[in-house]
Amino acid sequence: MKIYVGNMAYSTSEDTLRNVFGAYGDVEEVAIVNDRDTGRPRGFAFVTMADASSGRSAIEAINGTDLDGRTLVVNEARPRENRGGGGFRRDRW
Repeated sequence: MKIYVGNMAYSTSEDTLRNVFGAYGDVEEVAIVNDRDTGRPRGFAFVTMADASSGRSAIEAINGTDLDGRTLVVNEARPRENRGGGGFRRDRW
């Protein structure tokens, strides 16, 4: 189960998230999203839990709690929407 973690402090690390979510089950992956221009964290991440049951438990327990001075927003991640290509296309001219 993929979980969205928002309103994070910029100083929160992948290890910290892995430890916090690991208390509720096996964490398969932690991905902190960085700004593509500056390389600095954007304040949110995705945590993938091994199963939905542990994911739901983590969401219920962690949402609204304080981590590194920020109140986390935690919920099930929605599928990424297709926002279009974004590149130059010759057939448009």
